[in-house]
Amino acid sequence: MKKNLLSVLLSIVLLASFLTVPVFAEDPVTLEFSQWWEPELPEGAFRQLIDQFEEQNPGIKVELLSGPYSSTKEQIVAGAATGTMSDVVGLDGAWVNDFVKQGAITDLSALMKEAGYDDTQLASQIQLNGSTFMIPIVNFASLLFVNNDLLSAAGIDKIPSTRTEFFEAAKAITNTEKNISGWILPISLETPNGIQNDVMPWAWASGNSMMKDGKPDLLNADVKSAVEYVKSLYDAGLIAPGSFNMKEQDKVEEFTNGRVGMMFDTLAHINLIRERNPELNFSVAAAPAEDSYTGERGITYASWGIGIAENCEHKAEAWKLVDFLMSQEINSKLATIANAFPGNANAAPDLSKSDPLFGDAFEVYQAGHPANEFVGLPVAEDLMRSFDEEFQLMLDGDQTVDEMLANAQAAWEKEF
Repeated sequence: MKKNLLSVLLSIVLLASFLTVPVFAEDPVTLEFSQWWEPELPEGAFRQLIDQFEEQNPGIKVELLSGPYSSTKEQIVAGAATGTMSDVVGLDGAWVNDFVKQGAITDLSALMKEAGYDDTQLASQIQLNGSTFMIPIVNFASLLFVNNDLLSAAGIDKIPSTRTEFFEAAKAITNTEKNISGWILPISLETPNGIQNDVMPWAWASGNSMMKDGKPDLLNADVKSAVEYVKSLYDAGLIAPGSFNMKEQDKVEEFTNGRVGMMFDTLAHINLIRERNPELNFSVAAAPAEDSYTGERGITYASWGIGIAENCEHKAEAWKLVDFLMSQEINSKLATIANAFPGNANAAPDLSKSDPLFGDAFEVYQAGHPANEFVGLPVAEDLMRSFDEEFQLMLDGDQTVDEMLANAQAAWEKEF
């Protein structure tokens, strides 16, 4: 009897001691987030958004690894090669193809499906083989900038919206005695993104494509038409001299100083132009389309993209961060402070305190669709450069448009 009583008492003591053992909460998950966005935003602005995420997700901490674009790219590329990429990464669309081949970034389509996420709210997705690997968080549109005073002085009463109207406006504006040109075309081989920003928009604006089934299709009639059109501007002397050695910053400087009537450029330069020449009277509009085209305009763009590393051990938590940044409320805030357009199709930036041109540009953006086929292509800059080499020879009269496109097509096919 005593033994039984002793056993019962001992059991009670053991149970009590077990119940009084303190239960510790699990350590929060910490996500590394490498990007170049934080330094390009007002000080503290991005951290405030991340703090809000942490408040809503108390079990998740986010460590921001921020730096300039170039050093961030080096860090992310090195991480991709060694399997040490940060959990969440800012992405440039030109990197995606190589990272997917390396197995460095994860399939977001699978994560969206697991989370029951409605991807119809996304303005665009960067996909390979039917799977999404990058989501553009915000988009920086490139539009037609027009010097209103030069246009008016030339007797043109509206911004050109077709190729014919553009040609006539450029012709009327051009005045070699005053060193004024209708249009400007920076296609330096050192930085060949003029092919993306200034040449291909003539095709994309009309809904045309340089690709077919994921492969180069430079020989199609639409690309040929765009190239022939640019050549017609060049042959007519309507393009500012020095294109072959000109870079984007040179283009902006020439427009800012009133020596060029029209240019394609990113909205990120509106504030810069205002600062350097407050008196310049200019507008923005969609890139001109083919005369017979009546569909949505393709809007050339660059993006802050986001992805998740394949080596990330907390993919579900990482997706929560992506989901947060893509939510209508937060995406609107981020687009507002970045002077960009939202990646969430239902979001809208607060333009009440912005330059009125941002409001005009947002209307253009909403009426069109994002168009930049270099995003996600392998070695995108090399593709631009090989096209540029042939393009310059063609403009110089050393080969025909057909020969130029055939040579560029052959060069591109080697990369696919």
